[in-house]
Amino acid sequence: MACVDAAMTSTLAGTHITAPGVYDLPEAVYHADPVVGGSLSCSGAKKLLPPSCPALFAYERNHGQPFKKAFDIGSAAHQLVLGAGPELVEFAGTGKNPEAWQKDDDKADVARIRQSGAIPLKPSEYAQVQAMARKLREHPIASALLTPEGGKPEQTLIWQDPETGITLRALVDWMPNRVGNRLILGDYKTAVTANPEDFRRAAYTYGYAMQNAWYLDGIKALGLDDDPDFVFVVQMKTPPYLVSLIRLDEQALRVGAERNTRARRLFARCQESGYWPDYTGLDITEISLPGYAVHQHDNDFHEEPTDD
Repeated sequence: MACVDAAMTSTLAGTHITAPGVYDLPEAVYHADPVVGGSLSCSGAKKLLPPSCPALFAYERNHGQPFKKAFDIGSAAHQLVLGAGPELVEFAGTGKNPEAWQKDDDKADVARIRQSGAIPLKPSEYAQVQAMARKLREHPIASALLTPEGGKPEQTLIWQDPETGITLRALVDWMPNRVGNRLILGDYKTAVTANPEDFRRAAYTYGYAMQNAWYLDGIKALGLDDDPDFVFVVQMKTPPYLVSLIRLDEQALRVGAERNTRARRLFARCQESGYWPDYTGLDITEISLPGYAVHQHDNDFHEEPTDD
């Protein structure tokens, strides 16, 4: 595989990609998978593994994921912090409560905004994401990791898995210019809390350990850095919009890497066979009741004592 320099990027809207490299693509093009023959992203890898299954991955790849309004705040904050992404439109409803969007005309206008590719935000939401961006810029390290002068936002990495031969892709929040002798990737996450203890659980629940290992693989495979670093920039979505910098340890990266390997092998097998199994495949799965249910039953229906 030919190595590429971080500066070797190009804007390829709608282009069919056939070679490894770093590409500057619109987000919609990335999610539509521009790689000829198909590729696997980290979000796809998560969907292949339990508690999901390959059949769900295959369905969403063909039909897209359902829209969730809850993603708007995170996407809007990303746009303001990274300087890339859909336009933000502040929209006030025409009823007594401008936050409600209850009238038919309001709903139609919101739908048109979404169809244009923009994100409609209620006045309070618009103020919220503006405040989040300001707060993050006050953090000396977080702002340095994501500074507009220090790199490029939302860069796509395309590389080949050496074991299975499948093509992999990643959408990096921020591709920084090299700092000293090491490339440091900053990945921006919005969350209910920026407490590292809460993020510890989220790192497994939402597959952040897989993402961390996945992105580092891409950086190294493309020859951008032999020993890159990766830091999560986590910001809470409510006042005071606190920011934490979090790095996963070696054990977390091991877990992420092992899950990534399993997902890549599974993807390769499914691609070759054309069979994307559901939760049980062709097997009959025997299950028991949850332990708490059995315990509750035994307490409720224990044999009553008898008098001698």
